[in-house]
Amino acid sequence: MGFVYGVTGCRHGRVLREEWLPSNPYRAWKRRHGYGLHEKNDREIDKIMIANSAKEGSIKKIIGMAKEKNIVIQYVDKHKLDEVSTSHSHQGVIAQVSEYKYWELDELIESVKAKNEDPFFIILDEITDPHNLGSIIRTADAVGAHGVIIPKRRSVHITPVVAKASAGAVEYVPVCKVTNIVNTIKKLKDEGLWIAAADMDGQTFYEQNLTGALGLVIGSEGFGISRLVKQNCDFTVKMPMIGNVTSLNASVAAGILLYEIFKQRSGNK
Repeated sequence: MGFVYGVTGCRHGRVLREEWLPSNPYRAWKRRHGYGLHEKNDREIDKIMIANSAKEGSIKKIIGMAKEKNIVIQYVDKHKLDEVSTSHSHQGVIAQVSEYKYWELDELIESVKAKNEDPFFIILDEITDPHNLGSIIRTADAVGAHGVIIPKRRSVHITPVVAKASAGAVEYVPVCKVTNIVNTIKKLKDEGLWIAAADMDGQTFYEQNLTGALGLVIGSEGFGISRLVKQNCDFTVKMPMIGNVTSLNASVAAGILLYEIFKQRSGNK
């Protein structure tokens, strides 16, 4: 299924956040309202703006659902939507929602305990490329990770580019900002998690036991995992490579490792 870029976050006329939406706008709306988002990011919709010329088909269904939920509907000229959107691929409808809400580490941990599941967190050490962060969040959603943890400093945060690259997964995967990654790792270890670092040394990833309560650390694009962070991890995993280039893009490396974890957690070894 194809995707188009749709705006889903504005404040005072300024775009706060954008994301990829399915090519059928009604499916996007139904996914948001019919199936429900993760409770932390189930954000209020202030209003929706609809192009005057877009009132049939899927848009008509969205209008009906908005009226059922008493959401303000504003009909505007298409040029107005182009001004609000940074992508100009809004399909004739834009929803204005509240600002993105990050999770606190404690509530992230408690949310997993409430599910009675083994925690599965992705810890990003100074990832600065928004496309990498968005792609990692998208993969995290696909494999059922419970959350992505990023540092408050020296890291990209949730931006329109990140949301676009995530294909909307930012609405489903909790993202937690922490002050110190090392202290966060220590707290997670106290909670019973094993922390694995993706690095060039260590055992080949598919030979490691990656089941149970686990946190996976992915390093920055240019420098990898910092020394202190690596020292506080329980073990490292590497990906064998035989080509001339000895490293992978951060999101590609994360995708490979996350699916190995998913396979092992699913019991399909």
